[in-house]
Amino acid sequence: MRTALVIGTGLIGTSAALALAGRGVQVHLVDHDAAQARTAAALGAGTDEPPEGPVDLAVVAVPPAHVATALAEAMRAGLARGYLDVASVKGGPRRELEAMGVDLSAYIGTHPMSGKERSGPLAATADLFEGRPWVLTPTRDTHTEVLNLALELVALCRAVPVVMDADAHDRAVALVSHTPQLVSSMVAARLEDADDTAVRLCGQGIRDVTRIAASDPRMWVDILSANPGPVADVLAGVAADLEETVQSLRALQAADESKRRTGAQGIEDVLRRGNAGRARVPGKHGAAPAAYEIVAVLISDQPGELARIFADAGRVGVNIEDVRIEHATGQQAGVVQLMVEPAAAPVLSASLRERGWALRQ
Repeated sequence: MRTALVIGTGLIGTSAALALAGRGVQVHLVDHDAAQARTAAALGAGTDEPPEGPVDLAVVAVPPAHVATALAEAMRAGLARGYLDVASVKGGPRRELEAMGVDLSAYIGTHPMSGKERSGPLAATADLFEGRPWVLTPTRDTHTEVLNLALELVALCRAVPVVMDADAHDRAVALVSHTPQLVSSMVAARLEDADDTAVRLCGQGIRDVTRIAASDPRMWVDILSANPGPVADVLAGVAADLEETVQSLRALQAADESKRRTGAQGIEDVLRRGNAGRARVPGKHGAAPAAYEIVAVLISDQPGELARIFADAGRVGVNIEDVRIEHATGQQAGVVQLMVEPAAAPVLSASLRERGWALRQ
């Protein structure tokens, strides 16, 4: 691939453009908001000047509701040899294109499974897709050259290609992406009118659950409007679990011992099912989830403290597999949770204590 046209310079489009431009592809940028395309160009994502002729690949990175129209216009204008979109929903745009009578041999639907709570070109990074799954949904009509161009794009973005049926993809993202967004937002909504005293007690658990609730509502309305049925199906299952959980909690309040036992069993059941589901979430680099030991280190909120901890871990040859930070309420301090292989935990703990770090049991 030597040339590409990115249509839509938001977070995903600009990130893809940055990755391509950084690897020698001549990238042209276009957006209905010319200022946004200029911003992306200023960031090094390419040029907002139009290409002189057809490019190798056109990447349509517009909201799902506008994907089919943008693709059809680009294809009828002959802007590229191959066309793909990066929308988070795949079945709907394909059916719209079929209804428009567009030749689908030059098109493939794709979806990079990566993003941020922030949107727009200023949030974009060239490494946004590195190591992340990038779904490709070819059909029997998809030309081999177009599939190869899409695979080349995925490789240049350092992502991992995953081939799926379009409708199976939409059901999958309803489960692992779209429903979690709504559930996170619904939990965060409980905080809107909560007492200030309660909000000050927020810890890492509520921060983890509500992190993605900071996402742009308008963007998510576009996404959910394109995939309402599968999301509603998953939410119906969640609602059934919620109803059973509410009944179990009410039973725990009962005076009757047997009702309390039934309530406890119901709560234990949903928690155990949650354990089983969480255990299926892929671990590091997409491998099977690994059980890590946590070494908790007290840390002050000062420049260089994290770097010092990592350097001290490196001196004894311990690899930090993952890390979390819990900030103390009202204090310039917190706890760093270092996830390491179980065999490495005693070595790291002893080494950090020798170097003056305070560990939390």
